[in-house]
Amino acid sequence: MFEIILLNQCKIFKSKTFFDLSEFSFLNEIIMTDTFIEKLVERYAQGLPGREYQLKMAAIAKRLIPAPSEAPETARTAAVMLLLFPKAGEWHVLLTERTTNNPNDKHSGQISFPGGQLDASDESLEACALRETHEEVGIAPEHINVVGSMTPLYIPVSNFTVNPFIGWMASPPQYQRQETEVQQIIEVPLSILLKPDTIKQKEIHVSFTMKIENVPYFDVAGKTVWGATAMMLSEFLEMVKGF
Repeated sequence: MFEIILLNQCKIFKSKTFFDLSEFSFLNEIIMTDTFIEKLVERYAQGLPGREYQLKMAAIAKRLIPAPSEAPETARTAAVMLLLFPKAGEWHVLLTERTTNNPNDKHSGQISFPGGQLDASDESLEACALRETHEEVGIAPEHINVVGSMTPLYIPVSNFTVNPFIGWMASPPQYQRQETEVQQIIEVPLSILLKPDTIKQKEIHVSFTMKIENVPYFDVAGKTVWGATAMMLSEFLEMVKGF
């Protein structure tokens, strides 16, 4: 079953005018888009927060996570898309829940950004992130405005160096889920991710014989966003807090 989780905190006000202002809600989204994106682009131009803010959400000891420059020569390259879009009067982040039917997927069942391995046909890392987003959730590249890339992250367990990109859309996406890879599409209001009490810690079992204690994660309506996704998200949230 295809299911989309919608996490909204909307307040509804009754208008005292003689017409329904909701008919003109698209104007509010246009104004909101211009303001937020302008601030985001300005902040991005000032430089990235960097690895320091990724490591705040690291699941294992920081010394065990090599910088991308220290990754082994056998490391593969991937790119993901942190996609933003306005909906119901606030900005949302797109996440996906991976399927659990692929025994070779080291991140099976986890919450992640759309993305995947660099292909020989990809002209660039950005093109890879756009292609994978299109394949996994059905959003065409021409509908996404790319702000730029964030700090690359090496993931030891899968031996990937992941390159995250920030992209945005002016309106809510229309999805076509890739059933073999995506179990669920999750739309999360940015306001929820920015709340301090969304970050928690718990014990996570990564296999039948291995568990990690005191893992920091984002609690998104009961979904656990941890690991590489949480680390990349942490850097982005540092950029936009206070907007």
